[in-house]
Amino acid sequence: MFWQLLKRGGCRKCPQCGETSLFKGYLTPRLTCERCGLSFDTIRSDDMPAYFTIAIVGHLLLPLIFWSEVHFELSIWQHLAIWLPLTSILTLGMLPSIKGIAMGIVWYTKKT
Repeated sequence: MFWQLLKRGGCRKCPQCGETSLFKGYLTPRLTCERCGLSFDTIRSDDMPAYFTIAIVGHLLLPLIFWSEVHFELSIWQHLAIWLPLTSILTLGMLPSIKGIAMGIVWYTKKT
């Protein structure tokens, strides 16, 4: 059940039925699930998705940044041109799925 919940959250689906989209916008949750009627109003993830996203992106990119600095000796402008867009793309791409997972975990812990 828990792994299915994580999969539903990662796909940004309702944690209870897995059918309806969890968000009506980029990060704005719907009020209720259109299929099962679960109220998303009580499922608050607050800042948890942002913290997890920062931790994951940091752990993915920092070794690459250090490796490129040691092997290629890039200038600061080259680092900025490479790592700022990559950091932005990864962060914005992962944040909705991580928020879906966080909302699913919050719903699961409140339910049990």
